[in-house]
Amino acid sequence: MPAPADPTVLRPMPGQDRLVLLKPLVTSPLIEVGEFTYYDDPDDPTAFETRNVLYHYGPEKLVIGRFCALGEGVRFIMNGANHRMDGPSTFPFPIMGGSWAEHFDLVTDLPGRGDTVVGHDVWLGYRAMVMPGVRIGHGAVVASGSVVVDDVPDYGIVGGNPARLVRRRYTDADVERLLAVAWWDWPVDHLTSHIRTIMSGTIDALEEAAPR
Repeated sequence: MPAPADPTVLRPMPGQDRLVLLKPLVTSPLIEVGEFTYYDDPDDPTAFETRNVLYHYGPEKLVIGRFCALGEGVRFIMNGANHRMDGPSTFPFPIMGGSWAEHFDLVTDLPGRGDTVVGHDVWLGYRAMVMPGVRIGHGAVVASGSVVVDDVPDYGIVGGNPARLVRRRYTDADVERLLAVAWWDWPVDHLTSHIRTIMSGTIDALEEAAPR
């Protein structure tokens, strides 16, 4: 019997160099990614940390859960992109150097929105953009080209610029059941035995399949 999928393999699809698992790829201590979360890009998916996570000067983190699907061109804008808006000009003069650099505190003491957090089993569509400090719930779907400026509820579907809630994938009661079963935390061997239930089964069947 074939072994389960390996979360440490950078390119899990033979002959498809455009798809990489992010956990074995990322090196930044400010980025945390769960197992089996992937990024797809026909150009250079291995440049994810520099091309897709922008203005990441810290200390805020980007945290992405397990089993997330990130489409081509997904971008995370981090808090380092912020400019002052409490005075007449938003221009960051101190970064130009010279004597202006004496006022560098004016660009470093900006308030942050905290970590950007993506839950488990989230699908981010083609060229979706996630703004600083946003929290995207488990099982959520973000439509292609969306700009996510506010938190997304568990199993919510959002779209647009700015992204708005289109609908919930499940009722509140069923969302509670899904969060309780938390299939993304199952041991890989057990999960492997129930792939069809996870992908196309009912919540009842998922609960029945959960480890005892």
